[in-house]
Amino acid sequence: MLRTLPQWIERNFLTLAVGFSLLALFHPPLFAWIKPHIALGLGIIMFGMGLTLDFGDFARVGREWRTAGLGVGLQYLIMPLIAWALCLALRLSPEAAVGVILVGCCPSGTASNVIAYFARADVPLSVVMTLLSTLIAPLATPALVELLAGERVAVDFWAMVRSVFWIVVFPLLDGLILRHLLRERLKPLIRIFPSISVVTISAVIACVVALNQKTILEFPALIMLAVILHNAMGYLCGFWGTRMLGGGTITARTISIEVGMQNSGLAVALAGTFFGPTAALAGAIFSLWQNLTGVALARIWARDTVVYSKNGGLKK
Repeated sequence: MLRTLPQWIERNFLTLAVGFSLLALFHPPLFAWIKPHIALGLGIIMFGMGLTLDFGDFARVGREWRTAGLGVGLQYLIMPLIAWALCLALRLSPEAAVGVILVGCCPSGTASNVIAYFARADVPLSVVMTLLSTLIAPLATPALVELLAGERVAVDFWAMVRSVFWIVVFPLLDGLILRHLLRERLKPLIRIFPSISVVTISAVIACVVALNQKTILEFPALIMLAVILHNAMGYLCGFWGTRMLGGGTITARTISIEVGMQNSGLAVALAGTFFGPTAALAGAIFSLWQNLTGVALARIWARDTVVYSKNGGLKK
């Protein structure tokens, strides 16, 4: 049972994520208590990723810095423009439109690294892109929001740097160092870490649902439609934009995830501070939706990667 349970959990990632979310929707206290521990949970997942990687993986991304730059460029070009176009097409109210545009102008979040891991995409590239887009965000996000929505916001640079360091960089480095030092001894731990990550990310998604239960049950249809289209078009444009510019399949999948998944928590915080609860709706709904679609996409791409690997290996 100890051998088969982790495998069963991995195979049923999407089922667990949706099941936990439904439970949270009907009884929020089951998962709302996780909120103060979300950063810890994501840190544990990043530690597990570090155990599966080598320092050489990041050296390789450094040599291919143009690829990371391409991904970040697409991130800050595609998502803001899609958000702006959707607001015009759907004729959203000014406050709702600001919320949608704010989501589009935010950097990618740490959840994208988790999804890249499960999608068997290029995790080191995903992490580097998240770091770069986050470092650029204090300048890019306010400038883009003012350009597209005519509103001013302020982003705390050092708060974002601290958050990314403790949630992403520190646990990832710990995992990399342990792998470098212990190697073979870690194999039993590496085998079960994916299943721990599945349960953790499913619980985090459910926590998001629990904390935003009223928003979801009120069913703001136009904002939900904007979120669904925004997320889907981000994935599609990120993938095909990379392919058209010469990127390989695995690289395109990685950039697709980075572009389609936003730091919606930052969007909610900024909306609540500068604009009000209606503006925060898009970020709250985007947070739930992007994780569910990310899990589904990861499952499809991971299965496809296994088949592709058996038939001739992976291509970056």
